[in-house]
Amino acid sequence: MNADDVIWHDLECGSYDEDLALWRALAARHGGPVLDVGAGTGRVTLELARAGHDVLALDRDRVLLAALAERARAAGLTGVSTLCADARTFTLSGPVALCIVPMQTVQLLDGPAGRARFLERARSAVRPGGMLALAIADALEPFEVASGSPEPLPDVAELDGTVYSSRPLAVRPERGGFVLERRRETVTPAGELSAATDLVRLEALDAGTLEAEGRAAGFTPRPRERVATTPDYVGSTVVMLGG
Repeated sequence: MNADDVIWHDLECGSYDEDLALWRALAARHGGPVLDVGAGTGRVTLELARAGHDVLALDRDRVLLAALAERARAAGLTGVSTLCADARTFTLSGPVALCIVPMQTVQLLDGPAGRARFLERARSAVRPGGMLALAIADALEPFEVASGSPEPLPDVAELDGTVYSSRPLAVRPERGGFVLERRRETVTPAGELSAATDLVRLEALDAGTLEAEGRAAGFTPRPRERVATTPDYVGSTVVMLGG
């Protein structure tokens, strides 16, 4: 990973805010500490910390977590801590009241076996009476930009004179899941252009399956929540598992 990964993460994920009201409401209901799984550069962590909650940000990318920690320090948010670890193997020093898994992170854990390992660790982390909340994209609509047809508008950012552009090209069904394809381009102040394809694979997963897996790990399913679809982002079902 390198510094550009922070820029791409912010560009492709950082502006999403449709789910923030739900995470704020859950944190207000259950209290802290809150464990944010797949925290990245802090989109949700910093929002909850600004609301007065103690938040532990977990991610396996040290570069993204370093950016998160720096942003927390700059904002004077003393209740933020970070843990660089795999979601399937992490260990905490103490229990949390709420564990949240935003933006389909649970669909990046390499199938049922990976999810089972995560749910086992989450069950150890969530205190009795606490809650695990997991967002899943269970209604992805396949699409592909055809040759010669108009392409979706890119997400664009500029930093130190370099322009970064990320354009969605496809959501493609593949082997029990979906592949999300984007084209990333950069243009330097000198006009040098570089381009690369970024692929993300999401496992197909429905709420009923995840609830059954949660029950097997010792959780009790609770009524689901919903994050609405926006023009730019797919909606999510949020599976709620009580500790």
